[in-house]
Amino acid sequence: MGTGYGAAGHPAGETGGSPQRPGHQLARPVLAFDLVSEVAQLFAEDSWQHGTRNAKTLVKEPDFRVVLVGLKRGTRIDRHRAPGRISIHTVAGRLRIDAGGTIIDLPLGHVLTLDADIPHDVESAENADSAFLLTIAWPRGHVTESNA
Repeated sequence: MGTGYGAAGHPAGETGGSPQRPGHQLARPVLAFDLVSEVAQLFAEDSWQHGTRNAKTLVKEPDFRVVLVGLKRGTRIDRHRAPGRISIHTVAGRLRIDAGGTIIDLPLGHVLTLDADIPHDVESAENADSAFLLTIAWPRGHVTESNA
C-alpha cells in the first residue's frame, strides 16, 4: 500500500468515511470482514431506508474489487456487463441472475462466476431483501477508470 493521498484528500487505500459509516481500509495485504455485521450495517443506513439498494466497497485494488450490495425485495439491477471476471455470492436472501439468457437461481450461500463482458442482470427475490458479495478481478496491467 502506498503512502500517498487519493483525489478525495484521504490516504490512498482508505475511504474518507461519511455520516452513515466511518472510513475504513480498502487496500492492505490482509483484510478480514464480518459479513453478518456488514450486511446489518448496510440495511440500517439511510441510503437503504430511503432507496431500493445500497452498497459498500470492502476492497479496492487496481486489479481487484470486493463490493457488498444490498437489494430490497423485488429490486432489479438492469442488464449490464462487467469489464472483468466476477463472482456473485449470496449472503442474505435469494437472487435471480439472467446471464446471457440463462436464468440462475442463487439462494443463500451459493456462488456464481461469470467471465468478463457477459451481459447479466441481478434481481432480488420478491419475498425477501437480499445481499451479495460482488468480486471483480481484472488481468494484471488492466486499467480501470478508477485506477487510471
